[in-house]
Amino acid sequence: MIQGSAHVTVLLEEAVEMLSVKPGGTYIDATFGRGGHSRRILSSLGEGGHLVALDRDPQAIAVGAQIADSRFHLVHRAFGELSEAASEAGITAVDGILFDIGVSSPQIDDGERGFSFRYDAPLDMRMDTTRGETAAEWLARADEKEITEVIRNYGEERFAFQIAKKVVAARVEQAIVTTGQFATLVRSAVRTREPGQDQATRSFQALRIHTNQELRQLEIALPQAFDLLKPGGRLVVISFHSLEDRIVKNFMRQLSTADALPKNLPLRADQLPKPKMQLLGKAVKPSATEVAHNPRARSAVMRVAEKL
Repeated sequence: MIQGSAHVTVLLEEAVEMLSVKPGGTYIDATFGRGGHSRRILSSLGEGGHLVALDRDPQAIAVGAQIADSRFHLVHRAFGELSEAASEAGITAVDGILFDIGVSSPQIDDGERGFSFRYDAPLDMRMDTTRGETAAEWLARADEKEITEVIRNYGEERFAFQIAKKVVAARVEQAIVTTGQFATLVRSAVRTREPGQDQATRSFQALRIHTNQELRQLEIALPQAFDLLKPGGRLVVISFHSLEDRIVKNFMRQLSTADALPKNLPLRADQLPKPKMQLLGKAVKPSATEVAHNPRARSAVMRVAEKL
């Protein structure tokens, strides 16, 4: 049963403002979700503008299919397949690309999706429910070392080994197929936790990131985004996790720094290597007012760069 489906788009005005939408421009919303950013971009486009949106969640695609606008093209793909999505839409270069990374409120609040320990439901966690291995299937086959590494690396959980050991022992007696089972095992292994945080929070996050290969998707999507951007085109990325933000920050920083050359080379200034992007402003976080209205926005960080 769907417990809730409302989704409040984070940094809506700030993100679209930084895209600097041109009336006749072409843009990509790489993470359609429930369409908050897409609708705002469309409202800024003129008749000659074009917006391509993609998402791997069939529920998001169903929502997007309701937008009847000839300027809008929707593709059912993960953002790691950005180049393919652009090709399917018949575009080769764009004026701006927006990523709003992470799990959406409807995914969390729909207990049947298995993203949250608040509901006892099948341990699925796939953003694209039409393909791939569920979290339960992976837990059934992964060895203790694999489980430890995933929970430690993606959840930054210091009790990862103890949790993995509990999982491996428990599945001998009974398959771990529900969120309730997994959460109970984690809580029995985690001895201490920050005030106000459930012991299972970090492990659920880690399992979700692994199931959907979220960090890998981001790593392969960013270079594709750069290649698709026209000179002067902007890349706007909103992330909600320090591991995601680190990938984005390092990518933008690397491309905004010119290649180093050996000292004392006899080169004129116009022969020196030029950076491929420039950073626009500092990292942006939601205002206190936005966080008060939408607590899930509190960890959001937005970074922007422009292709040179």
